[in-house]
Amino acid sequence: MTDENVEPHDEELDEKLAILDTEGDIAADYLEDLLEIADLDGDIDIYTEGDRAHVSIITDDDKLVGKNGEVLEALQELTRLAVLTETGNRSKLMVDIAGYREKRKQELKDLAAQVIHEVKDSGESVKLEPMNPFERKIVHDAVAEAGLYSESEGKAPNRCVIVMSEQS
Repeated sequence: MTDENVEPHDEELDEKLAILDTEGDIAADYLEDLLEIADLDGDIDIYTEGDRAHVSIITDDDKLVGKNGEVLEALQELTRLAVLTETGNRSKLMVDIAGYREKRKQELKDLAAQVIHEVKDSGESVKLEPMNPFERKIVHDAVAEAGLYSESEGKAPNRCVIVMSEQS
């Protein structure tokens, strides 16, 4: 007997989720070891959002964030390398520490809103400060949502977003 209202089981989706769960577990183990070696306190939270595993270190100590998130970015890359070493697959894993990424995300949305307003008022393009890929994506999404255009320019680490009223 089958129920017509039940959706078919998606094995491909289950496999993707299992891979993301594995990536999160490997990353959490790696970061727990790092916290222990560094003698720092923090709890680990693992979750999946979209097509990424996310691992957050819940702490009040922002030593591992560093200036402008530089230490966090380095730890994320090291954690991705640990996952690659263990699984053989490149990961899009996101690491957050002390809520830095969420705070930065809000700052960037606020900045994008200001720049969008400025571009709409003046019609002139605005070039923003250099940003990492995570940060540029947040700005690009906000600009597109407002009906304007943006593009990235330059080479890392000096790659920046230009916000325009018309597509170039």
